[in-house]
Amino acid sequence: MSQTQDRLGVAVVGLGGAVATTAIAGIESIKSGSNDLSGLPLADRAVGGLKPYDGLVFGGWDLCEDDLGTAALGHGVLSEKHLSGGAAALKDMHAWPAVGSEDFCKNVTGGNKIAVAGHRGAVERIHDDLSMFKEEQGLDRVVMLNLASTERTPDLSAEAFSSREAFERALDRDDPEISPAMLYAYAAITADTPYGNFTPSVAADVPVLAALAAERGVPVAGKDGKTGQTFLKTVIAPALRARALHVDGWFSTNILGNRDGLALDDPNSLKSKVGTKLSVLDQILGYPVEDHQVHIHYYRPRGDDKEAWDNIDISGFLGERMQIKVDFLCKDSVLAAPLAIEIARTLDLAKTRGQGGVQEQLSVFFKMPQTKDGALPEHAFLKQVQTLDDWLGEA
Repeated sequence: MSQTQDRLGVAVVGLGGAVATTAIAGIESIKSGSNDLSGLPLADRAVGGLKPYDGLVFGGWDLCEDDLGTAALGHGVLSEKHLSGGAAALKDMHAWPAVGSEDFCKNVTGGNKIAVAGHRGAVERIHDDLSMFKEEQGLDRVVMLNLASTERTPDLSAEAFSSREAFERALDRDDPEISPAMLYAYAAITADTPYGNFTPSVAADVPVLAALAAERGVPVAGKDGKTGQTFLKTVIAPALRARALHVDGWFSTNILGNRDGLALDDPNSLKSKVGTKLSVLDQILGYPVEDHQVHIHYYRPRGDDKEAWDNIDISGFLGERMQIKVDFLCKDSVLAAPLAIEIARTLDLAKTRGQGGVQEQLSVFFKMPQTKDGALPEHAFLKQVQTLDDWLGEA
């Protein structure tokens, strides 16, 4: 296949997951003639250098050996109708063998694992997969997205993360504190491939990897896609602050039954996820919310149909107490997939513009956005939207 200027490879960690298969189904439907761009945040933006949706080509890694059509049906987001129509290509797609670790992600495993020796072997294999993908598909460029299940948080005080040299030595000795997410991020950066982390897992936000990305001029962004409950939280909280309505407490709970929910049924993975969901309120409001609680429960019957429920206790004029209740019944992957697609397109745009390192202008897509200098991120949604709009409008 000859190389064109309109084909962008999206190499996905977690290709067989609900978010990835939903994203691929949407793009394949567009390629097959659908003009339905609903739910895609940047569909109405004419920006030079931003790859068209029908120019995206997906590949990637997953521990599951099933074809993507079978995997998608198992997640319960797509139906046979989708897979016999525009998304039929999923039936012929298989993931490449993946790096896996039950130590980092206890409840998600599979037989489709990379058979290599140690961390360096895994990185070399990932490099080979990226090169193969680009060559076989005739791609102009490639970006990498982490859409895998949530890992436990490693011990970031470990010596392995104290410096670039220490990290390289840790790779050489197969240090157990280096996670699969970090191996993929390191492989992407050292292959000069833009990297986006849609998960709460620690990856390119490790300072040594963020610095490496800046040094090599590789765009990186993350972490944890802002899809449902936190999206609404970052819309509501700025409005409450603007109206001088004090938040006395904010109780959030979620139930979901997809593979992400199963991963979060492990307390160590859950801790990583809750940490990113808790991070937004104090910075937006300008004061600590002492009774801010976030709970996530795996409830198998719901599948991908997540319910996010919030009870907000506020006080206003004369100290009078009031409540706000929000019940968001949503399809988790249907909200997430368009964001993953736009992250891939905008990371590629940053690369074509020669802008490496942490891409703060993409904060609107994430619960815990990376910042270049380690400062607190901007969480207020409309401010994030304006920052992205300003960047897209640059010549």
